[in-house]
Amino acid sequence: MKKVRWGVIGCGGIADRRTLPGMMKAENAELVAVMDVNPDFANKCKEKYGAKYCFTDEASLLALDEIDAVYIATPVFCHKKQAFAAAEAGKHIFLEKPVGLDVEEAKEIASFCEKKGVKLGVGFVMRFHSFHRQMKEIIASGKLGDVVSARAQFTCWYPEMPGVWRQDRSKSGGGALMDMGVHCVDLIRFITGLEITEVSGMVGNQVFKYGVEDAGAMLMRLSNGATAYVDANFNIPDDAAVCKLEIYGTKGSFFCEGTIAQDEAGTAILRASDDSAGYDASQSRSSAETVSLTGGGGNLYTKEVEAFGKAVLGECDIPVPALDAILSQQAVEAAYRSSASGAVVKL
Repeated sequence: MKKVRWGVIGCGGIADRRTLPGMMKAENAELVAVMDVNPDFANKCKEKYGAKYCFTDEASLLALDEIDAVYIATPVFCHKKQAFAAAEAGKHIFLEKPVGLDVEEAKEIASFCEKKGVKLGVGFVMRFHSFHRQMKEIIASGKLGDVVSARAQFTCWYPEMPGVWRQDRSKSGGGALMDMGVHCVDLIRFITGLEITEVSGMVGNQVFKYGVEDAGAMLMRLSNGATAYVDANFNIPDDAAVCKLEIYGTKGSFFCEGTIAQDEAGTAILRASDDSAGYDASQSRSSAETVSLTGGGGNLYTKEVEAFGKAVLGECDIPVPALDAILSQQAVEAAYRSSASGAVVKL
């Protein structure tokens, strides 16, 4: 099997915890080089994952002819500089979300990559959960009828810590909504196939006093007229959170727990009914067909690395293209503007 030869820029955080272990299991991936400004991180990852090279600057990594694509897992404020350098070097780019510090910067990155003829994909890993993909197919088949409502929540406990880039808006682009809520926004768009046309948002700091919001909520209008609600928090203990995803249609519903996560886990239940039966004053809710989706248990990061690798090899389209990812980021930015102005923002 032909393999994509990878370089990794940014060895800490998500790369070491999740993506590199997933890459090791990807059949079409070969790790060649790693880079981190912290030499200890770079050396540790080189040894841990069997890379041929390690560097402390991206220029040295990008100069290697042995690399076809790079995975950029650095803080958001580094994305533009490093993505531009990678595109200039002719390397295809798999970039963690959000694409840039704001939508305008994200569009600049996407435009430059297109100009240089390199593929740019974005890491919305939860799109690869088998339950979410089954839900997308079932909704597209019409089994749920017309989507009328959706809700999603993603939370964690993220206390104040010195020097943490995610708690500094100038380095992250936003807090709980941009870091976690954007996954919910993206899943609603992906699963339903609908786009966001209006956003009303409320964000603020309820518990922690760092420079980004520790809580945020979004009410959205979807392109078919349905409504969707997303909330995200940095102030809910992990053990207290369920992170539900619900989608309702005129013929049924999906109810998920634990699928909005970094593991392919949780449960997803389909309740399929029939809108032809007429009005039931008793609202007995006893005739619906209830089905639990099956599958799961795979590695989401392996799936996304393999999928982008196939795109690099010309076997399929980019699974999460940058311009698609930017639409989810745009909705979160609209929530920030709405919260500041008190007005609904149209997209």
